Amino acid sequence: MAQSERIVSGSRQDDDYSQDNSLRPRRLVDYIGQDRVKQNLDIGIRAAQQRGDPLDHLLVYGPPGLGKTTLANIIAIEMGVQIKITSGPAIERPGDMVAILTQLPEHAVLFIDEIHRLSRVVEEILYSAMEDFFVSWVIDKGLKARSMNLTIKPFTLIGATTRFGMVSAPLRDRFGSVYRLEFYDEEAMRTIVTRSARILEIESDEDGIIEIARRARGTPRVANRLLRRVRDYAQVMADNVINAEVANEALTGLEVDQLGLEGLDHRVLSSIIEKFDGGPVGLDTLAASISEESDTIEDVYEPYLLQLGFLDRTKRGRVATRRAYEHLGIDYPEEPRSPQGALF
Repeated sequence: MAQSERIVSGSRQDDDYSQDNSLRPRRLVDYIGQDRVKQNLDIGIRAAQQRGDPLDHLLVYGPPGLGKTTLANIIAIEMGVQIKITSGPAIERPGDMVAILTQLPEHAVLFIDEIHRLSRVVEEILYSAMEDFFVSWVIDKGLKARSMNLTIKPFTLIGATTRFGMVSAPLRDRFGSVYRLEFYDEEAMRTIVTRSARILEIESDEDGIIEIARRARGTPRVANRLLRRVRDYAQVMADNVINAEVANEALTGLEVDQLGLEGLDHRVLSSIIEKFDGGPVGLDTLAASISEESDTIEDVYEPYLLQLGFLDRTKRGRVATRRAYEHLGIDYPEEPRSPQGALF
C-alpha cells in the first residue's frame, strides 16, 4: 500500500484538499506547537519589516503533514506579501524557473515543496537568484549559444522537504535559516483537534477529543482526517456526538490502534519479531519478508516506530525493542541474542 493510501499517512490525500484550507491557521499566533520555530520566525519577520527587506531564505524540513505549507502561507501573510506555490517535480526546465522568478513581485515569497526533487540544472538557476537577485542561463546550443542575464526583484525562497539529506550542499548553504518541524505532543494535538472540531461545527466532548488526538501520530493532517472519519461514524451510528466510546469504536473499525499504528505498522514489527527473532535484520531482507519496498519502510513506517521507541537501527540491522513486544502482547525473551538475531 502506498503511503498516500494510508489513513494515518501524513501525505495529503484527495479528500484533504476540501478541508485543509479552512482548517489552516492564518497567523503565527494561531499556529499551534513548534514554539522554537515560531519564536525565531517572529523575530525574523519583525526585523525584516522594520528594515523594509525581504525575509531571509528559509529551509523547512520534517515528516509530511506537520504544517510546512501552512507555515509558508503564514509567513507571506505576516510579511504582507504575495506567495507563489510550486513543487520540485513541477519545475522541469531552467526556463520554467526563470519564468517564475522574473514574474515575482518585490519581496514576494516563493514556496517550493519537495525542493530536494529539483533537477540539478534547475537548481543552479537558484544560486545567483538567492544570493544576488539575478538569473543567468544559456540559450541555444553550439555556436549560437549565448548567456542571458536578468535582474529580478528581491524575494524570499521557502523550501520544504521531507528528505533533508537529499538537498544538495550548495543549495542548502544558501538558506539563511533551517528549521526542523517535530512531531506534536499530545497536548498540542488535543488543542488542534479541539480547534478543528469547533471550525467544522462538530459536537464532541473532551474524552472524544483525547481519543482522536492520541491516535493521530503527532501529525495535524492525520488528526483532521481521523476527526472527519469519526464524525461520519458518529453521524450514522451514534447521536452525532463524538465521545470516547464513539471515537474508539470508529477508529478501531478503521484498524487504528491506541497509539496510531495500523495493520502495516504491525506487520513490520511482527515480521521482525516472529520471522527474525526480534532482529537484527537487514532492511532489504525485512522489505522482502512483507513484500514492500525498502524505501517505503525507511521513509513511511520507520520514523513513527522510532519515535515510539519500538524499533532500533543498528549497524547489523533493525531490532524490535521491549516496548514493541509489550504493545503486540508478545513475551520479551530475556536471553541474550547472537549477532544474527537467534538466541544463544
